[in-house]
Amino acid sequence: MALPISFFQQLPKTDLHVHLDGSLRLATILELADKYGVKLPADTPEGLRAAMHLGENTGSLVEYLKAFDTTLLVMQTEEALHRTAYELAEDAAAENVRYMEVRYSPMLHTRQGLRLTQVVEAVLAGLRDAHKDHGIRSEVIVCGIRNISPDASYEMAQLAVAYKNRGVVAFDLAGAEYDHPAKNHLDAFQLVRDNNLSVTIHAGEAYGPESIHQAIHVCGAHRIGHGCRLREDGDLLHYVNDHRIALECCPSSNVQTGAVKDLASHPLRLYHNLGLRVTINTDNRLVTDTTVSKELWLCHTQMGMEVEDIAKMLINGFKAAFLPFHEKQQLLRSITRELQPILDTHRRQSTPKEPTETPAPRADA
Repeated sequence: MALPISFFQQLPKTDLHVHLDGSLRLATILELADKYGVKLPADTPEGLRAAMHLGENTGSLVEYLKAFDTTLLVMQTEEALHRTAYELAEDAAAENVRYMEVRYSPMLHTRQGLRLTQVVEAVLAGLRDAHKDHGIRSEVIVCGIRNISPDASYEMAQLAVAYKNRGVVAFDLAGAEYDHPAKNHLDAFQLVRDNNLSVTIHAGEAYGPESIHQAIHVCGAHRIGHGCRLREDGDLLHYVNDHRIALECCPSSNVQTGAVKDLASHPLRLYHNLGLRVTINTDNRLVTDTTVSKELWLCHTQMGMEVEDIAKMLINGFKAAFLPFHEKQQLLRSITRELQPILDTHRRQSTPKEPTETPAPRADA
């Protein structure tokens, strides 16, 4: 029998791939728009949900990204950035996400004259306040944008380097993938790598495995965002597996952008069975209309993944975190101890005649 979503809500989780500007509360968008005199495509939660096509299959990444035109309208002040960052962390903590890496591109929040440093500081302050109030640890990934100039990406890379060890843990390249190769932004990646900053790149979502190959071998990615089309190149797939390059899978989002046909045909189960370091993430809590718990529940109900598979992917999330090794080891030991009694209880309830207990996944990174 399928487990209820409440089972997955109790599990300690990560969210390594979540966009700040795609994860606002609808009520917050409306309140901020009213406060700042911003005109929205609708003035009710229901109307705004329909206008932004939230949770709908848009058919392409370009169409999916149009929802961000609305969210960015109200994210142009320090107050708004602090609030949205705080609320994202608060919402994640409510479903027992323990560690989160929030990504966004500061240059998209300067329309009303904010300095880039003000943008970064406001978001970091919101995440810090949420940590004090709710216990969730959140770090930041600064994004360059594929379909904006390489010079702009280089400026974002400089910003990421400036805030290394001050809340920023990595650099990413997001945006429209097709016809915008990552190699065009090579100077930005060279800068962050020269400064020993981690790299994750959106790849293999709206373009083929060549995009993943370029992200890894040309740009030096340590993780891959999405990677749906990795299965089309078996040799590259095994390279990713052998080198423990984690995949930031976002199942529902991948269906909505047309990267995969449906959840049942999503390659993450294949990747998991082959041993790849698969992690489960939201991508955009608002635009995709999801939570980490919901994504795990869908893996269970729509892909037939067992609790042991889910537990392994949870541990993968902590292993793949952009954290110092010893901090990660300590966190992994704590999470493993917490998972063990939950898994033991599930095994006893599901197979009462079986005395064998399910071992928790290993905590080594």
